[in-house]
Amino acid sequence: MAPTTPASELEQQTLRRITRRLIPFLIVLFVVAFLDRTNVGFAALRMNEDIGISQAIYGLGAGIFFLGYFVFEVPSNILLHRFGARVWIARIMITWGLIAAAMGLLQNATHFVVLRVLLGVAEAGFFPGVIYLLSLWFPSRYRARIFATFYLGVPIAQVIGAPLSVGLMELGEHIGVVGWRLMYIAEGLPAVALGIVCLFYLTNRPADAHWLSEEQRRWLIDTLDREERAKPTAADAHLSKRQAIGKALSNPTVWLMAFVYFGITSGSNAMNFFLPSVLQSFRATFGLELGLMQNGLLTAIPYAFAAVCMLLWSRHSDRYQERHWHAGGAALLAAVSITVALIINQPWVIVIGFTLLAIGVYSAINVFWAVPGQALTGVGAAAGIGLINSIGNLSGFSGPYITGLLYTTTGSYTPGFLIIAALVAAGGIGMLLRPRGVIAKAPAPGTEALREGQA
Repeated sequence: MAPTTPASELEQQTLRRITRRLIPFLIVLFVVAFLDRTNVGFAALRMNEDIGISQAIYGLGAGIFFLGYFVFEVPSNILLHRFGARVWIARIMITWGLIAAAMGLLQNATHFVVLRVLLGVAEAGFFPGVIYLLSLWFPSRYRARIFATFYLGVPIAQVIGAPLSVGLMELGEHIGVVGWRLMYIAEGLPAVALGIVCLFYLTNRPADAHWLSEEQRRWLIDTLDREERAKPTAADAHLSKRQAIGKALSNPTVWLMAFVYFGITSGSNAMNFFLPSVLQSFRATFGLELGLMQNGLLTAIPYAFAAVCMLLWSRHSDRYQERHWHAGGAALLAAVSITVALIINQPWVIVIGFTLLAIGVYSAINVFWAVPGQALTGVGAAAGIGLINSIGNLSGFSGPYITGLLYTTTGSYTPGFLIIAALVAAGGIGMLLRPRGVIAKAPAPGTEALREGQA
């Protein structure tokens, strides 16, 4: 493999301008979204006992979010293509913010499960919508690092979200308010405000980017058009929207990528919802008691390391334009690490195992998302990316539910996470076995398109 050719000064200036305009704002949106999705893990430390939720019901409620997400993911992304990211992402944020805040008012297990379903319905389309949006703004050879930079929202949400969530819970207990209720409301309302900001700040396409110079805008449009013509689906430009959507949704490669993504994200979803509970279980297993704030700070460690490593790994993948081993190898690292840690079964070894799990899974996810956009175009890309994310995120239902159910049955988190490790390993192997040459490699400026893996 040879590194890609250096970029021109115009290319560098244009990409810096776009990155500064879009990425920090989108990271903020993702941080807020992820806080609202996963703060249930910290709420569970008090909420479950307060309203009588078992670990099995908690696992069901935590995971059922993704069933609503699954059903509405593809329609949401198609509507984003129709109405534009500015309007549709704003709609997503406002509705999910209202429902996330309403979690602070729930009274029983039924309310918990219903609101989690509605939260998934409201948020459906946000992540794949942003992935699709970024594919409209950044040439293919930069996407792994751009997706990784955007995906910093996840570890940032965990690093700041862990102490923030438990801090709000402790604040509530000090001022005579139920802490987990205060946390839900305080972390839900910012999404509503940011949704309104989206209407004035986001730009749908490069042609509308008046904040770029004419020269920068023309370079970007020409580069992206050249990439579109080089894609395997470029010949489908004559198809109607319905035909393009149908062809994307029936594409075997899209389905293979969906199942690969399902395996890889099994690790992140189970970890996001159960790591605080695993740390809390150290008291019964090892006699090691952690306070709320200690739990939150310890939860943040794996995500802090993951944030650094996934950026370095995605840049390496972009430099050599290699995706199979960068994604598959990282997933296998995650699976082996957590398996070994659980077998050794010592507190700090388990923390190190979860740290390597986070590093491997998040590095794999970011490289993975550089692949689908290289094969699909137009509304077919919106539908295909939506399908991959919706199928993949069903692991957000299966992972937490399996983990919670096996904990209720066995009294240990080990059996559930061993199954999770097997799913992550299967995703990594699937990525390694994905046929080469199916998806066109991004052409560097002034070069012909190459097939991935030939470099």
